[in-house]
Amino acid sequence: MTKPARAEAVISPQPPEDPGAAAASDSSLPAGHPSIEPQRIGVLLLNLGTPDATDYWSMRRYLKEFLSDQRVIDVNPLIWKPLLNLVILTTRPSRSGKAYEAIWNRERNESPLRTITREQCAKLTEALGRTLPDQKLLIDWAMRYGNPSTPQVIRRMIEAGCTRLLLFALYPQYAAATTATAYDQAFRALLEERWQPTVRTAPPYFEHPGYIEALARSIEGHLAGLSWQPEIVLASFHGLPKRYLMLGDPYHCQCAKSARLLRERLGWDESRLRLTFQSRFGREEWLRPYTDETVLELARAGVRNLAIVTPGFAADCVETLEEIAIGVRESFLEHGGENFTHLPCLNAADDHIALLTDLVRRELTGWI
Repeated sequence: MTKPARAEAVISPQPPEDPGAAAASDSSLPAGHPSIEPQRIGVLLLNLGTPDATDYWSMRRYLKEFLSDQRVIDVNPLIWKPLLNLVILTTRPSRSGKAYEAIWNRERNESPLRTITREQCAKLTEALGRTLPDQKLLIDWAMRYGNPSTPQVIRRMIEAGCTRLLLFALYPQYAAATTATAYDQAFRALLEERWQPTVRTAPPYFEHPGYIEALARSIEGHLAGLSWQPEIVLASFHGLPKRYLMLGDPYHCQCAKSARLLRERLGWDESRLRLTFQSRFGREEWLRPYTDETVLELARAGVRNLAIVTPGFAADCVETLEEIAIGVRESFLEHGGENFTHLPCLNAADDHIALLTDLVRRELTGWI
């Protein structure tokens, strides 16, 4: 496992504000007392997850953890578990493994999501070190499914002296199947801790001006480098079953607002930047319009130049690099399209790191 980047710039730490902090700073502990690390503030970046490799068993292990999460699949376990174990986990690992194989980072032997999240953490560490040089911060990253696992990283951060912890899910729009389950896993890990840190969770940032600005600049910069211009740009967000919306999940509304604000910033109308949803799974109706169906309709209607941006993903992953940049592209070109481009996610771009730095500083208010 690759050792994560950390921020440990310490010049003049703040005075302790509670008895636990005072104990942690006391060097005159009685004989036999367990050692106590100096007090730190931790920031933990959380993303969805990744398999360790593309082979059948690695994919099966990852998919079983992912698809066993009732925040993701809320079907009655008596029905779902036999279907999952006897049918889905027999066939899907091979198909998913091929998708990951097409985008695998062979230099590091890992998925792009792991590579990019590590880079985001390293750059955020540098940025916070510059802007908060007098603070004792420890920045780390973990995955909800797969490795580095959330429980392992939280244990390591607590062992390193983190008595305050900001959990930061890298999802601009909130959904129970993404943001909530990331925090669920962190809370489960904290159940095992004798000395729990004080914990905060970062809210979604779907309407933050810095987020909209970073997206707009990314789009403008990418399109400026093309020898052609798209007639239509699709803002494709990960889909959810429509039923989740009807049960009160705010995800659809937050995606719609992000798309509207981005449209306004770019000065485009709704016919130029259209909202769609991708990655549906199973037979249940999901949020519409579907990205794949929309692309086919546009190609058949005579649209020849198309771009797709994926604003709901903080880092490129299998859903953007394989599903959109490869699969949807092929479908568009096969049905009459001529030019297609997938715009990279914000990843570790300077604008994105500046946004994350601003958001983290805001959420640490009162601690720093």
